[in-house]
Amino acid sequence: MDLNEKNTGIKLEYEIIKDDFARAGEASSSIKKVLRQLGIDAGVIRKTAIATYEAEINVVIHSEGGKITVYIKPDRIEIIAKDNGPGIKDIDLAMQKGFSTASHKVRELGFGAGMGLPNMKRSSDDFYIKSEVGKGTTVKMIINL
Repeated sequence: MDLNEKNTGIKLEYEIIKDDFARAGEASSSIKKVLRQLGIDAGVIRKTAIATYEAEINVVIHSEGGKITVYIKPDRIEIIAKDNGPGIKDIDLAMQKGFSTASHKVRELGFGAGMGLPNMKRSSDDFYIKSEVGKGTTVKMIINL
């Protein structure tokens, strides 16, 4: 846990590894623990945990790995999930509930129901997504305190 440059909040950062289902969820659990220690409202913690878990699972399933960075500021929590490839071909389609490109293997593990992006958006007060095919995807979620 590091204070960011201007000392206006806390920065948490987690590396997410492709196909690492054994550790999937550790980042969101760690974030939830920090928010509890800070006395953050339980509803905000729940929304943050859902948003970060879904982002973490999407990086594990669909990318070549990536990073989740969380900034805990006096008025909001900012979550940035950035992955390395392959990018999303059709963001509008990917945002539809139930749409998934997860493999059969991933679905057998109980993941890939096509609710990741919709759940991230629903749990956020502000939601932004940018993706470039062949490069990767960045999702930014803001949850107001």
